[in-house]
Amino acid sequence: MVSVDDIRWFKQHFRTQIEAALPGTPLDVDMIVAIACQETGYIWSVLRKKNLPLDRVLALCVGDTIDFQGPGRGRQAFPRNKALLLAETNGQGMFDIARDALEQMSAFVRGYERAVANPDKFCHGFGVFQRDLQFFKDDPDYFLERRYENFADTLAQCLGELRRGLKKLGFQSRTSLTDLEFCAVAIAYNTGGFNPAKGLKQGHKDDSGKYYGEQIFDFLTLSRTVDGAEVLAPGRYVVMARGGLKLRGGPGTNFASEKTLPLGSELDVVETSSLDSTWVRVDLEGDGLLDGYVFASFLSPAQQHMASREDVPEPA
Repeated sequence: MVSVDDIRWFKQHFRTQIEAALPGTPLDVDMIVAIACQETGYIWSVLRKKNLPLDRVLALCVGDTIDFQGPGRGRQAFPRNKALLLAETNGQGMFDIARDALEQMSAFVRGYERAVANPDKFCHGFGVFQRDLQFFKDDPDYFLERRYENFADTLAQCLGELRRGLKKLGFQSRTSLTDLEFCAVAIAYNTGGFNPAKGLKQGHKDDSGKYYGEQIFDFLTLSRTVDGAEVLAPGRYVVMARGGLKLRGGPGTNFASEKTLPLGSELDVVETSSLDSTWVRVDLEGDGLLDGYVFASFLSPAQQHMASREDVPEPA
């Protein structure tokens, strides 16, 4: 179950990107967080504790291995099974990606043992917001190029689906939504429609007996209690961005990048920016001189990082 601490972690890493993508919509950050919690919270809430690089966490946010089990049972959308996926152009390449994604994720997240044991099983949902493989026919490059591993790309797809839900419910011109109205949009996001007579009891029903709409409402309510603000204490940290972390002249992406600090680089955090607490001022040489600013979410305490490295299992 996603906790307050999990949501705080998610907001610390992604709030800025979410806020930048929402102008012109009636949506807010907590609404997007609720979707992320419902779709893959059970995955990233586990992975975040493994001290994996953030881009690795994003790449492992995959799921849904249910195949077609007959009319009205199991998966009804394309591809219903491995054979139907292989029959499509580039289907073998897509299966290889989807199968590998399942194996990689299952090395960290329990509950997929039976799926992995079946060589015909593969993932159907990709990215933090779980874009479904049914869209492979229309947009194969999104999956084949693994764009779902990039948060901005998976967020854009999520917002596209939510906009369709807004239009379906006649909310496209609204500047704000109540929480219950958003849950209706989220149900349309999940099922393609919304029946007012059924209220929140719509969408996928999980093992606890709760419907998708009810889960979204619960996650939204919980997210509204979490501000996501955290200030890094001064001290020694390690760069956790796989592609490196840009050192900038000021606290923001509008400042020029002076250099890129490689994954694993150690540095001293001297202070948090008074203008934006998601940026910290750093000393690269340990000589007391200030070198610039980096985005705080891609730093991990050096002592914690070293203590946990040997405990992190590597996917087979």
